[in-house]
Amino acid sequence: MGVNPEVSLMTIHISHAIIMRTWEFGETDLLVSFFTSDRGRLKGVAKGARKSRKRFANCLDLFSPVKLEYELKRGRELYFIHSGKLVHGFPGIRSDFSSLSLASYMAELTEILFPVGVVAKRMFELLNGSFAALNENKNIDELRVLFESKAMALGGYGIDLSRCCNCGRLYKEEGRAVFKRKKGGIACLKCEKESRVSPALGPTTVKTLRMIQSTPWAKAQTLDLTKEMIREIKPVLKLHIEYRIGQRLKTSEYLE
Repeated sequence: MGVNPEVSLMTIHISHAIIMRTWEFGETDLLVSFFTSDRGRLKGVAKGARKSRKRFANCLDLFSPVKLEYELKRGRELYFIHSGKLVHGFPGIRSDFSSLSLASYMAELTEILFPVGVVAKRMFELLNGSFAALNENKNIDELRVLFESKAMALGGYGIDLSRCCNCGRLYKEEGRAVFKRKKGGIACLKCEKESRVSPALGPTTVKTLRMIQSTPWAKAQTLDLTKEMIREIKPVLKLHIEYRIGQRLKTSEYLE
């Protein structure tokens, strides 16, 4: 992850991007949050987008991969979006409430983890791949676990699965490990007891979660997650995310 280099004023850029959110802006414009492959997350204004179908035909639909032409004008904080071209509409996301809810949650978590202007190509790939999987009706619970694990790791909040966070002993994938949210890692059963606020993970689950966090999306999405693994990982990620970001995501209520 790196900081976006200074943008040349009045220079037009063309980027592959994913539409994260849109807001009504003035009488005819839209304010757009979009995540680019080369410049990270940006915000811009699409002038006349609420009435012009020619320049923005379907290319500002939520969660869609697009190709945008935009520039930063002198003295402005928002980009001016000239035009766009739809790459894929992902109709499967908007046709199913569960998929739409998870996509909204993914976008919200991404916006919290990645401030405007932070370049994160692997996060772009994760978003694009996750939305594509949603469009193809991938298992919702499995995809959520994959996305949350990777997004938190890419955002600098990966769970430490290498050793006990209390005694420091290396975890050798033998026996259950207890998750400690304040330390962002696991503890051995000699140091901690399993409880509702300190859920435990089996050795196979720990190994799988480690692979999810460390491997590229293309490989992570091929991992075989059993129902038992998903059942163990979900409460751990919920505690981890809420503690690290200091809030409960607004969109999470639609996933309960």
